[in-house]
Amino acid sequence: MQIAVTFRHMDSSDALRSYAEEKLGRVHKYIDEPIDAQVVLTVEKKIRHNAEVTLVAKGITIKASAEVTDDMYAALDAVVDKIERQLKRYKEKLKSHTPRKGKSRDVTKSIIEAASIDDFSGEPRVVKTSSFSVKPMSVDEAVMQMDLMHKDFLVFTDDATEEVNVIYRRADGNYGLIVPQK
Repeated sequence: MQIAVTFRHMDSSDALRSYAEEKLGRVHKYIDEPIDAQVVLTVEKKIRHNAEVTLVAKGITIKASAEVTDDMYAALDAVVDKIERQLKRYKEKLKSHTPRKGKSRDVTKSIIEAASIDDFSGEPRVVKTSSFSVKPMSVDEAVMQMDLMHKDFLVFTDDATEEVNVIYRRADGNYGLIVPQK
């Protein structure tokens, strides 16, 4: 496991760093794959201690944060407990779900910059492009993956139809599903 600890508005402490590494070592019982962890410890107004953890492992990203008013160690305990609860829930859902076999697809995402209204040059240009693999999964698994990553939408391949679908979070808290027409 690779753990990067960042200190904001506080002095770096080897004791806090080793405590964070020790606490995050407990997640190995849920995920056996190599894990990258980013820990950000922040002190605001000398009384609010905030700990944020982002785990990336086995194709999933899990984020959690906790804020405690008196102690950074308590904030670390709270955020690791949240991570463990999320991983337990994820592991239980994986046990009850049997994935179907399907083709994985590669998708490219492009961010296009539009010109300002005042000086319109005609053509937008691509600012950022990223590629990622879209694995086959059910709609329930896609919702779970989207919740674990704290994203507003997710592009995935439906394991039953092998079509690329998009699931998104609606303003009313429910989910929407975009399915292509044939």
